[in-house]
Amino acid sequence: MKNHISRLRLAGWLEGLSLIALIFIAVPLKYIWDAPQFSKILGPVHGCLFLLFVFSVFQTAVEQRWKFTQTTWKVLLACLIPFGTFYVDRKILRKLDAQDNGTHF
Repeated sequence: MKNHISRLRLAGWLEGLSLIALIFIAVPLKYIWDAPQFSKILGPVHGCLFLLFVFSVFQTAVEQRWKFTQTTWKVLLACLIPFGTFYVDRKILRKLDAQDNGTHF
């Protein structure tokens, strides 16, 4: 990964994908087919990825000197809303990453 924003984007995607797997695969397996094994594994993995995303947000915010009221809170809020990390990646992080790398969308 080239920079903090690229790493944050990766963390966001991983966190978002783990949430999708948890919601649409692990939870139905647990409650509909009485098979809790997958949620026992995926739940802690998702929790770790969630924490990685939050720590990455703060690390990137400090490195990039983001103003909390303009960028940081929006990115942090994204991990609390299902599919929010994908939205914030598309609307905020991709553009910031392109600026940081000198490319444009």
